[in-house]
Amino acid sequence: MKKEQATQSQKLMVFVLTMSLYGLATLFTELIPKFQIGLVEISVEYFLFIPLVLAMLFDPLSAALGAATGELVFSEIMLGQFGGLGEVEKFITVTIGVYIAGRLVRNPGNRKMVGIAAFTGTAAQLLMGTLVDILKVQFAVEDFEAVAGLPESVFATEGFAFLNDLLFSGFLFCLLPTLFLVPKLYGKIEPLLGMQPRTESTALPSIGGKMVIGCVIGFLCAVAAEFLAESGFELISWEAEWAESTGSIAVGMVAAAAIAVIVLVILKKKAGDTQVQV
Repeated sequence: MKKEQATQSQKLMVFVLTMSLYGLATLFTELIPKFQIGLVEISVEYFLFIPLVLAMLFDPLSAALGAATGELVFSEIMLGQFGGLGEVEKFITVTIGVYIAGRLVRNPGNRKMVGIAAFTGTAAQLLMGTLVDILKVQFAVEDFEAVAGLPESVFATEGFAFLNDLLFSGFLFCLLPTLFLVPKLYGKIEPLLGMQPRTESTALPSIGGKMVIGCVIGFLCAVAAEFLAESGFELISWEAEWAESTGSIAVGMVAAAAIAVIVLVILKKKAGDTQVQV
């Protein structure tokens, strides 16, 4: 009998699957070149649609934590580098952004709500990163080369970077793929975990005050961690000689792909066993 509430084992599967798939995607972005056209830098920052899709179909928190962990493990540690407290800010902002998007969608069959949630989650993650960068300059934690004659240039620079990332990476590699994949996978992928598709009646409660307060506290923790990191308090920070080498990227991609395949095989086997029992 399929359950409406995700069990701990199902949440773990969602976490590991998101971690491996998003980790593989972040490694792939390392191989994509960047292009500069005047003041505009065209680059693929991330494929956030992967955790967004899983957060909207499965448990939002498991997918959010899986995405943040996957980026940390595969695009940082597996590449031979770890920035200590400097990694906390991205971990928290990615988790909050994906979690918000997953909680906003109560019915994955509602394409309009899926689009709004994907855009909101992506914008929230990028905006939090932008605010952290601005605050570091405003509180003199980080040096900033101001544009001559424009004292507020940090706002213009960071604001432009935010819009550039949101309109390019956010639109092309977050919003559009999510809009396509969620309705396509809805009702088809949930049985792999022995779950019923999410509906209005089985979805988590709407976003409330407690969640908003939790997100604000998380953001403040991200700001504090980034301030400490910029001040030289790194705790554990290291970089290997082979950091970001082609070999390390290849090894990381193979490891992430292998984990994803193993999880998918396990899910397929469980789904087959469930059908036999029925």
